[in-house]
Amino acid sequence: MKNNIVKDTLAITLITLISGLALGLVQDITAGPIAEQQQKSKEEAYKAVFADADSFEQVELTEESSASLEAYLDENGYGAQNIDEVMTALDGSGSQIGYAFTVTTSEGYGGDIQFAMGIKDDGTLNGISILTIGETAGLGMKATTDDFKNQFKDKNVEKFEYTKNGATADNQIDALSGATITTNAMTNGVNAGLCAFQYAEGGNLK
Repeated sequence: MKNNIVKDTLAITLITLISGLALGLVQDITAGPIAEQQQKSKEEAYKAVFADADSFEQVELTEESSASLEAYLDENGYGAQNIDEVMTALDGSGSQIGYAFTVTTSEGYGGDIQFAMGIKDDGTLNGISILTIGETAGLGMKATTDDFKNQFKDKNVEKFEYTKNGATADNQIDALSGATITTNAMTNGVNAGLCAFQYAEGGNLK
């Protein structure tokens, strides 16, 4: 009886060890392609929100500048938003023509929503391109439609607000029917990006 218990324990331990090694090997094999696909999706998103850019150059944020940007967002009411990446948009001669940001907002009904947005040096928002979203089908997922996203396009405003009564000004966004939480998340996310742009324009990320 004792020998059987020892054998069973050794067998279970061996199976667990092999399974762990196999899982680790699979993760190592798939990590590269997944990372490459994510980077490709991000590059496509940047191009979608800044078609005039010839290339993009990442702004390397130091620990200090990253913390300072986060504090600035918090001070302006965007504690639920995060700027994941900052890119300078360059023209064919290598001159800066604006910024592209990757923004994550945690206020979505289905969790985090991540998107890219491009802003010209004069403050005009080119548009947004959603990277990840898990909102309710037929409701919050309408945030991915051009009808919703294009409301932000080619607008030069300090911040947006949403309305349920029909947008009458450039800074107003028509709320998604039955998806106020998603609308709020997207509006705050875009406003956080505009806030980060204003921070960058002040030379704080240099």
